[in-house]
Amino acid sequence: MVKSVTSSTEKRKQIVAALIRSGKIHSQADVVRELKAKGLEVTQATASRDLQELGAIRTKAASGKLRYVLGGESISPAGANLVLSVASSANTVVLRTPPAAAQFVASRLDSAILAARLPQAIGTIAGDDTVLVISSTATGGALLAKSIEIMFRKGL
Repeated sequence: MVKSVTSSTEKRKQIVAALIRSGKIHSQADVVRELKAKGLEVTQATASRDLQELGAIRTKAASGKLRYVLGGESISPAGANLVLSVASSANTVVLRTPPAAAQFVASRLDSAILAARLPQAIGTIAGDDTVLVISSTATGGALLAKSIEIMFRKGL
């Protein structure tokens, strides 16, 4: 029985991924509605979990409308659309992102910190559209901000 639950979950996620690639998903409610149209009843919590497990992030399309994309998709040249602004002060950097993208950006930064590709930082804290990055030195915020900007231009 567990096998069928797993396979139905994976099949549902494949459908959600296809819907995202088609550009039809702008919100979690869209996931619920589109799956219902395909005969699958899911809750908003299930839709949210599926989007998270697929690595989907919400970003602005060229039209300016928010939509979900899969993390591996090209969002914009070098992922620049993920960071809307960068500000630094003393030992901190604050990044502004599109709604729901902060967790994804922080995760990428944390990976870079752990892999020693961003040695100027010691960690991140993320909300919905804001990431706080802490510098490893008391006055390293400005240098850290420049390093982060370069990483995103190169395609973090």
